[in-house]
Amino acid sequence: MSLQEFWFVLIGVLFTGYFVLEGFDFGVGMLMPILGRGSDTRRRVVLNTIGPVWDGNEVWVITAGGAMFAAFPEWYASMFSGFYLALLLLLVSLILRICAIEYRGKINDPRWRTRCDLGIGIGSWVPALAWGWVFANIVRGVPLNEKKQFAGSVWDLLGPYALLGGLTTGLLFALHGAVFLGLKTGGEVRDDAQRTAKMLLAPTAVVVGGFGVWTQLAYGTGWTWIPLGLAVFGLVAAGAAVFADRDGWAFAGTAVTVVAATALLFGSLFPNVLPSTIDAAFDLTIHNASSTPYTLKVMSWAAVLVTPVVLAYQGWTYWVFRKRITVDQIPAPVGLPLESVKD
Repeated sequence: MSLQEFWFVLIGVLFTGYFVLEGFDFGVGMLMPILGRGSDTRRRVVLNTIGPVWDGNEVWVITAGGAMFAAFPEWYASMFSGFYLALLLLLVSLILRICAIEYRGKINDPRWRTRCDLGIGIGSWVPALAWGWVFANIVRGVPLNEKKQFAGSVWDLLGPYALLGGLTTGLLFALHGAVFLGLKTGGEVRDDAQRTAKMLLAPTAVVVGGFGVWTQLAYGTGWTWIPLGLAVFGLVAAGAAVFADRDGWAFAGTAVTVVAATALLFGSLFPNVLPSTIDAAFDLTIHNASSTPYTLKVMSWAAVLVTPVVLAYQGWTYWVFRKRITVDQIPAPVGLPLESVKD
């Protein structure tokens, strides 16, 4: 395996980890108004399931973006210029979500918490839809000219395949979040999470299956039938586990689907990193978009040394906070009165 191939695979792994971990974070934020309805205590139960881990999960996308910038600077430059408005909207929504989560409990006022909940919802729905849309456009290709520069407009990014990609990640992350909440909560919140997961199963299966088949037939290769089959198997297994009241197996099933779907996208893209819809001669590939061999070699040693430490730390975090959360465990709010902040 060449260094270019190694870093393409590693970036795929980083995005896979991000979608698996941050995917259920997004799902929790998307479902918070539904599963937390009628009670601030219920909403705090929902939010506290990701409280100790959500910021650590976001490290994966920061690392993936940094790896893309260092290993494939042409890919990074062309993608971030072509998708500028979309990625700016995604970044702003993530910042809004971060601020809303961090500041929600600082002030003990219903109106304040309602506004923060709105920020959490927007900051979860927008990235959940945007990531699928972005990666669908990457696989499909964008108008790149002979200078490897984006030569289109935002309307070139709004094709049916790209929009279906956004709907796919939106529904899949919502289901992933519902299953995660079934695993991490108890009592009435868990019961509602399981009911929500059952409601989401059928539409998610239809949309994910349709997008996966479209990707395979239009852009896939022989071996990418395997991740497509695994994605379908994961959804079937998750559905069976939800109806059998096996929360852990249900979460494993949706996680397999997220992993397999990401593998399908990166497998269909390889060896390109950003195809051109103008002329195949203008495609960005792992060879013409990569950094120098020396840069890739230094990065590889850094990745080998640091990655196990990060994985061990995150694994330890999830183990420490593995218990279920119920309404009875939530204490009274301790935030400052809103009037004292205004003064």
